[in-house]
Amino acid sequence: MAGARPRAGDGTGPGAAVAGWVDRRARRTLGGPGRLRVVLLLAAVLGLNTADTGTIGASAAQLEADLEIGHAQLGLLASASAGVGVVAAIPMGVLADRLHRARLLAVVIAVWAVAMVAGGLAPDYEWLLASRLLLGAAVAASGPVVVSLTGDFIPPADRAAVLGWILTGEIAGAGAGLLVGGEIAATFSWRYAFFLLAAASLALAVSVWRQLPEPARGGAGWLPGDPREDGAGERAAPEGAAASDGAGTSGGAGEGGPEGGGARPGGGGGRQVDQARAVVDAWGIRPAPERVLRPEDEEMSLLRATVFLLRIPSNRLLIIASATGYFFFAGLRTFVVVFAIRHFHVSQLGLGVLIVVIGVAALVGAVAGGRFTDRALRRGRTEARILVPAAGFTLAALLLLPGFVLTPLALALPAIVLGTAALAAANPPLDAARLDIVPASMWGRAESLRTVLRLAAEAVAPATFGLVADVLGDGGGGGTGDRASGLQDAFLIMLLPLLANGLLMLLARRSYPVDVATASAADRAASR
Repeated sequence: MAGARPRAGDGTGPGAAVAGWVDRRARRTLGGPGRLRVVLLLAAVLGLNTADTGTIGASAAQLEADLEIGHAQLGLLASASAGVGVVAAIPMGVLADRLHRARLLAVVIAVWAVAMVAGGLAPDYEWLLASRLLLGAAVAASGPVVVSLTGDFIPPADRAAVLGWILTGEIAGAGAGLLVGGEIAATFSWRYAFFLLAAASLALAVSVWRQLPEPARGGAGWLPGDPREDGAGERAAPEGAAASDGAGTSGGAGEGGPEGGGARPGGGGGRQVDQARAVVDAWGIRPAPERVLRPEDEEMSLLRATVFLLRIPSNRLLIIASATGYFFFAGLRTFVVVFAIRHFHVSQLGLGVLIVVIGVAALVGAVAGGRFTDRALRRGRTEARILVPAAGFTLAALLLLPGFVLTPLALALPAIVLGTAALAAANPPLDAARLDIVPASMWGRAESLRTVLRLAAEAVAPATFGLVADVLGDGGGGGTGDRASGLQDAFLIMLLPLLANGLLMLLARRSYPVDVATASAADRAASR
């Protein structure tokens, strides 16, 4: 009856209105609640790793006092897990290409929880160091699995934007580790911070096991709960770009969707237009025939796969650039709390506010970098996924320089905030570009190769930062002021690799279009 009040349960009450608003926002931002669930779970996995290293950094003072260690030994704690990951990454990438990835990820996270409990129970430094080795194996497995799942869940046209949201997990995790872990360590003990991470890991393992579906390999499978109208998820190619037969697909998974999910978006036969490959086709860029992967070679040996991936020119450069960025981030998150307290003389409360402000800037940078890149790509800018990271790394180095030098926090904070946003903006398009240039059947192994170099960089970063800080800080007698000065000098020196990253990305600009065309040709052959 007209004018009647909405009743509970009839779908028109306030609760239904809120649910409808959330659903509309999810569809507008991420494509639907099914994809939103995937993004949240994958972001949480990345967040666990950075929350762990963030907790190490936030608990630095307590760990150094309780275990009677210095900066270099503290850095080794953060390095140990990454060092083991270097060894484990390649075989884990092979498993990601061949096993049920969602189940593998759940098991890995459960091992993660066991390692955190062991660390919290450590009676001495050696025990704690050993627990970090077990953690490293789990970290090595998570990277290739997350990237492989992302490539198959997310349509190519949205990949950089959605990767921006997934990578916010790394930022949020680091912030949570620094804030929550630091507060628990200061109030109770660093051991309780470890136990909290273990509980969070166990809860996430259960969630992944129950709620993360396994998509069809080859790209952009339909997710339960997302729209499946004819043409859903299909995007127009850039002006003048017509997706040739199979060129607009993201790997040619055929007609099948994810397990139990049916067809990919556009259930009536609509296909996902890969913007990068559509633009390359429009410009008439030809593949390198000697590097086109044949379908019969998809199950090649580990050694041959590694050689094949390293023969992709832009892949080599992107791997180095990615590892360099993580090198800087790993060292920064380990010592940022100690540096902020000693350099800016902030209180515990002020430190919390500072971390929140910088964390928000990083989140905004990651999301904005992904969205801006995808929009530029839709306008026909083939190299957007290369130029945006180049600008991000260069601006980050130039902006963080005054942020580390200036002592008044009011003057340094704006530079640090903008530099952090620029650094975060580089990662989503960089990760999307790596998926563009590798055949879909090799995403797991490609990510494991990158993970080897990335974890190697993360392994040496904290110890390198700490060693440089100790050496440079000892010149003035080893007091608190000298140690703060040593950390400042270490941070400034490590800005040089970030600046070099910008040049590396400009070099990748030359080979990227040909490598995209080559990967596209391989995926077309596989789809046939």
